[in-house]
Amino acid sequence: IQFVESGEGSVQSGGSLRLSCVASGYTVSTVCMGWFRQTPGKEREGVAVIQSDGSTLYADSVKGRFTISQDNTKNTLSLQINSLKSEDTAMYYCAVGNAYFSAFTGYYCLRAASAYEYWGQGTQVTVSS
Repeated sequence: IQFVESGEGSVQSGGSLRLSCVASGYTVSTVCMGWFRQTPGKEREGVAVIQSDGSTLYADSVKGRFTISQDNTKNTLSLQINSLKSEDTAMYYCAVGNAYFSAFTGYYCLRAASAYEYWGQGTQVTVSS
């Protein structure tokens, strides 16, 4: 499985960016895919994940500003980032992981980085105030 990430950029606070991740050797229509971010000295944070059925999870800090989507025909995972804040500055990674199963809820995805097995190379987002 390989990923090619794009969308790296430096923008001013309040601006927008769109990150994309094209997967090869894998079908995005299965299991969980997500966007994570990390800054030096901090743990990798799951900002948005999407399950193959289209259901999504977002970190509270990005709700209403970030939108995750997947295009199964192009094997592409995207993250639309609006109203950027300086605290959004980080390296962003796309990742793929297996869904978990519960007899009560069926398949579901987690935002924990430990639940994801395959990772992109990362793309830098820098927000200046």
